Amino acid sequence: MFHTSFHASSSSDAQHPLAAYGWDAGWEAEFAPYADQGLLPGRVIRVDRGQCDVATAGGVVRADTAFVTPHDPLRVICTGDWAAVDPDGVSDPRYVRACLPRRTAFARSTSSQRSEGQILAANVDHAVITVSLAVELDLGRIERFLALAWESGAQPTVVLSKADLVPDPVGLSYLVEDVETVAPGVQVVPLSSTTGEGLDVLSAVVAGGTTVLLGVSGAGKSTLANALVGADVMDVQAARDVDGKGRHTTTTRNLFVLPGGGVLIDTPGLRGVGLWDAETGVGQVFSEIEELAGDCRFHDCAHESEPGCAVTAAIEDGSLPVRRLESYRKLLRENQRIVAKTDARLRTEILKDWKRKGAEGRHALAMKRGQVR
Repeated sequence: MFHTSFHASSSSDAQHPLAAYGWDAGWEAEFAPYADQGLLPGRVIRVDRGQCDVATAGGVVRADTAFVTPHDPLRVICTGDWAAVDPDGVSDPRYVRACLPRRTAFARSTSSQRSEGQILAANVDHAVITVSLAVELDLGRIERFLALAWESGAQPTVVLSKADLVPDPVGLSYLVEDVETVAPGVQVVPLSSTTGEGLDVLSAVVAGGTTVLLGVSGAGKSTLANALVGADVMDVQAARDVDGKGRHTTTTRNLFVLPGGGVLIDTPGLRGVGLWDAETGVGQVFSEIEELAGDCRFHDCAHESEPGCAVTAAIEDGSLPVRRLESYRKLLRENQRIVAKTDARLRTEILKDWKRKGAEGRHALAMKRGQVR
């Protein structure tokens, strides 16, 4: 898990040419060894086929990433990274020589059979999860995005885009309430890029730090990015009326400086939102279940048929929706499988646990049949 580390900006920080991109005293201290080598600091604003665009004090430069391409896909250079690049005239092509340690990173598992992790954005303070109201709400998908956002170290916000398609204020308030029930501790903002509703609220959220826009294709991220930046920086395509989906308008991750302060990273629409070592994030999304679990009689309660289970008691009295518990179990199982594929020790522990539960189940069945005493 990545942890957020905030640094107060001094007046000298604000005057630095890279201040608009998020440069502060903390980054300057991290960069000091590279400054001694004559390298230049810059923020990666786009990565494309082994090269990247880096915003430096002298402007945006194109640099090769060959020196910072590790075997671990979670360590590859990414939009939002702070980099040390060659000064002008040292080499052709110019190279990124190193990346500074990330404060936060938004990662997911890929859809490949190898279950590799993929970094979507680095050094992010806010994660704006964009959900279209043109289609029926998928609360499970929202929970999944929230788990990844919390795990990244960023503060999530849920934007319900295309709010103008729900003209009834009461109906809209119910939709907001539905999302708030699955997003404890998260601000939910109904927003319309067409009418401008909610744009001022979101602009205030993203005015400080770095924000990443996340969501499925057709959710309205590119339209929202244009509205926040105040210019048509992203191409926009209409979503299909049938399912609200659109083609991937955004094909790369792009970083923009916002006119009101702050930085925005737009991302391609995500078809798959696989968890990647996100147990802490899952726990934060389902904080009410984790709190209930603390009152269970047994510390290793599976919340199924154990006596004294506070979680199943909440299900029975209606204070905890069944869908919520099922979603919690599903995401925990998925996360465990992903972690187990990369952790041999954990695989062994899981196998032992399965064998133990299997033996207990067989013993209980045998007792029921009177085969043992």
